[in-house]
Amino acid sequence: MRRLYHRIAYIILISFAVISSLSCVSVSSDSPAAIDYSDRDNWAYYAEGEGKADLFLVCPTVDMGSSGNTNMSLEDDGLKASFIGALNMERGIYEDSTLMYAPFYRQMTFPLYYWSEEDSWPYLAAAYEDVEDAFLYYIENLNDGRPFILAGFSQGAQLVLMLMENLFDNPSLSSKLVAAYCIGWRITEEDIGRFPHLRMAEGEDDTGVIISFNSESEDAPPSFIVPEGVKTLGINPLSWTSDSTFADKALNKGACFTDYSGAVVEEIPHLTGCYLDSSRGTLKLPDISPEEYSSSLFPDGVYHLYDYQFFFRNLQENVGKRVDAWFKQQR
Repeated sequence: MRRLYHRIAYIILISFAVISSLSCVSVSSDSPAAIDYSDRDNWAYYAEGEGKADLFLVCPTVDMGSSGNTNMSLEDDGLKASFIGALNMERGIYEDSTLMYAPFYRQMTFPLYYWSEEDSWPYLAAAYEDVEDAFLYYIENLNDGRPFILAGFSQGAQLVLMLMENLFDNPSLSSKLVAAYCIGWRITEEDIGRFPHLRMAEGEDDTGVIISFNSESEDAPPSFIVPEGVKTLGINPLSWTSDSTFADKALNKGACFTDYSGAVVEEIPHLTGCYLDSSRGTLKLPDISPEEYSSSLFPDGVYHLYDYQFFFRNLQENVGKRVDAWFKQQR
C-alpha cells in the first residue's frame, strides 16, 4: 500500500509539472523585466502561518522544461499552482513556528541540471536574481526586525545557499538568522573555504547555521545532487550530530507523506534510522528498500524526493527548538 501511494503521489506531482510546463516561455538571464515584489500576486505565500519568527522559503524545481524552456514562466497559472503545491508539501514543518513568505521566481528547469555547470549557469543566475530581489524586498519592507529562517529544498536549497554566500557576511542579516535549512543540495568544504561566514549546524539548537542532508541507500550511485568524488557536509536529522554514528529508527518521530494541499496522507513513525557516510557525507538509510521509494527522476537508491518526508516530525520539532534558542540568546 505504501509503495502504491508513493508512486501515485509522485506521478501526480511530476505529471502536473510536466503538463503545466508545455505552455512555458523561455526566460534567460538577459530578461529585462524584474519581478515587482511589492505586488502580493508575486508571492506564493505572504505572511501565512503564525509564530514569533519569519520564514523565507524557496520552492524546489517543479518545471520539467518539457517544451525546451530554460526558466519557468510566471504567466502559467497551472505551473504556479504546482509551485504552491510543492511548497505546501513542506509547510507543515514550518507553519506552527513561523510567519511564512515564499516568492514566485523564474526557476531553472529540471533538464538543465544535466547540462554542464558552465552552460546552465546563466539560467540558474536568472533564478537567483529573482530570489535575491524578493529577499531584499522582504528584508526592507516586511521583516520589521524579526528573526527569520531561510529554507529551501533541492533548487530552493541551492538558491538559499547562494543567498547565504552573497549576503550573509553582513552582521545586520546574520544576527537575525535563526537557521538556514538547505536540504537536498550539496555543501562542500570548498564552499566553506570560499565563504568563511558560512557555518554548518553541529547540534539541535545552534543558530545562524546551515542544516543540510541528502538521503540515499547504502549502495546508491552518484547523482547530480552529490556527484561522484564529491563529499558533502551535513547533519543527522535524528541525532543532530555531524559524525557517522548510526541513529536508530526509534528516534524517527514520524515520516509524513503529504499531498499538494499539505495534508498528511500517511504517517509512519520509526520508518528508518540513518547515519552520515564518512566518505560521501550523504545520509545513508539502511531500513528501507530502494524499490519502495524509487522515482523516475533519480537512480534507484537516491531518495532525494523524500528528504523532507522521511524526517518530517523531527524537522518540525527542530524548527521550534531553534526559534526558541534564538530568543533565549537575546536575553
